[in-house]
Amino acid sequence: MIHILNHKASQNEIEDMLQELGSYIKLAVDIRRDMLAGGGVMHAVALLEAGSKQEDIWGADWIPNSGEVRFESLINIRPRQGNRSMTIEDAEVREKIEPIVRRVFGGLR
Repeated sequence: MIHILNHKASQNEIEDMLQELGSYIKLAVDIRRDMLAGGGVMHAVALLEAGSKQEDIWGADWIPNSGEVRFESLINIRPRQGNRSMTIEDAEVREKIEPIVRRVFGGLR
């Protein structure tokens, strides 16, 4: 189940988002609107339908057991924006994503 969040996730929302992959949550993070969509395979589409712009959406993962944020996703391949791999290469973009993810899922590391 996909949830669009700009607030701290409830335990039920986290459990819903974990249903797809079990041990981690795939995310699409809108760095301009300070929000994310998680769970399911169409999380980026959910943000687009909610008014986000493609250039503001980046892919990441949240690993609840370790509290780790990973910056790797197919949607990050965008040569037009200077990112030629699945990993977000721009440290400034990563620095915008991580606080959003930690605000929604907690500050655990």
